[in-house]
Amino acid sequence: MTRTNLGVGAGAIRVLLIATLLVLNALVGLGHGPVAARGLAQGEDCATDAAGGGSPAAASPAAAASPAGGGGENGGTPPNIAFLPKDVENDYFVTAAGGAEEAAAEIGGEFQQVGPATASAAEQVTYVQTLTQQEVDAIVVSANDPDALSPSLQAAMDQGIAVVSYDSDVAAEARMAFVNQANSEAIGRIQVQIMGRLLGCEGEIAILSAASTATNQNAWIEFMRDELERPGYENLELVTVEYGDDDAQVSYDTTVELLTAYPDLRGIISPTSVGIAAAAQALEAEGRGGDVQLTGLGLPNALRAYVESGTIEEFALWNPVDLGYLAYYTAAALVDGTITGALGETFEAGRLGSYTIGESGEVLLGPPFVFNAENIGEFDF
Repeated sequence: MTRTNLGVGAGAIRVLLIATLLVLNALVGLGHGPVAARGLAQGEDCATDAAGGGSPAAASPAAAASPAGGGGENGGTPPNIAFLPKDVENDYFVTAAGGAEEAAAEIGGEFQQVGPATASAAEQVTYVQTLTQQEVDAIVVSANDPDALSPSLQAAMDQGIAVVSYDSDVAAEARMAFVNQANSEAIGRIQVQIMGRLLGCEGEIAILSAASTATNQNAWIEFMRDELERPGYENLELVTVEYGDDDAQVSYDTTVELLTAYPDLRGIISPTSVGIAAAAQALEAEGRGGDVQLTGLGLPNALRAYVESGTIEEFALWNPVDLGYLAYYTAAALVDGTITGALGETFEAGRLGSYTIGESGEVLLGPPFVFNAENIGEFDF
């Protein structure tokens, strides 16, 4: 039997699972034409235009997709696995929970999702301690602050509980595996590439991130900065990095402040599903939708209206349903002893096929892909 507890404020929500993830186009080259006067054509980015070569982040979903097939069940007692996201109200994590539920049903295991209503590392620590007392078999966590969570997660592992991080990693010594939604370099670079194409490689841009302590956000931003150092981006200037703390109102207000502080601002990159939606709302309220370009990471359902209105031309993401699904299978494989988290170990992840443990315990879901007006209707999450 699968036991489900979606946590605070999300019990009634059920995610429509995608039966087949369509690979629609190559990662770089999606789009439907420039929006700025000097925008680049399909298939180009600023570095390509300058150097005549492709970007190192220009991976194709078709070339790097997870193998099809798989589907064997874990042996032994069905696992009792708890997910602890950054917050349980975020649609992104509700969607990922749908994938975890799917995996639990296939395996015959138990699933619950618990956590704070707003992103809080201190509250996450309390939940880890409670789950440890409950003697769950595994904790799957997305960290608000990797260092703050480490002692409690290490204590959980000392009690024989498997710990897996997903979405946002914790310190390596505080977990056994990290299910990474996509290569951090690819995620960071593709957002700059999109913005560069939209602006024709010229203008002032800002980054609106989540919490300043979020591991994944900081890793992506470092690769964004590195992409901006490549030949071809000389006229694309990053003027500031601001933080909305994955809070819709804070992100909205910060967007308005950016428009005031930087009157020549031409673009905003927001690598957070909460931030990009709030920024789109603020741009439309300020009459700047389509004037200030906006891209980043978001959910198709949450951003569909902004794509249709032209406030967002393109944005990137992976499939959070598959992320939750893979994270559950990874935890289950650790619980039943199929893997220990060591480099080179392999395991089956149901419909996603076979995966191999990489360096530092990383399990890589796959590359990001780009959504736009031409393809967003094909997705429902």
